[in-house]
Amino acid sequence: MKEFLYIFRGGDSGRTDQSPEEMQEHMQKWGTWMGQMAQEGKLVRGEPLQVAGKVWSGVDKVLTDGPYAEGKEIVGGYLLVKEADLETATAMAKGCPILERDGTVEVREIAPLPGME
Repeated sequence: MKEFLYIFRGGDSGRTDQSPEEMQEHMQKWGTWMGQMAQEGKLVRGEPLQVAGKVWSGVDKVLTDGPYAEGKEIVGGYLLVKEADLETATAMAKGCPILERDGTVEVREIAPLPGME
């Protein structure tokens, strides 16, 4: 099995006008989706990310508070999963609840470091 990283962006549309019941229902969808992967032995780990952070950039090594990007571009969390190949990892990501909120799931295979395989 190969490892894949699911990177979650956006998905905040409509969040501010949700009732507590609607928010709980949405979070239950996340629990069901991730729980199924865990039962199948495919979920390695994953967490949401705090909004605040710091960003180093450029050869001058400029440090800024951040990230400051459009709401749909901010990385809100990740999952590390095991799957046979990119196609099946991508198919599994299609069930992610963030897609119901106009968010995105980027699926990337983890590349082994040379000499660390």
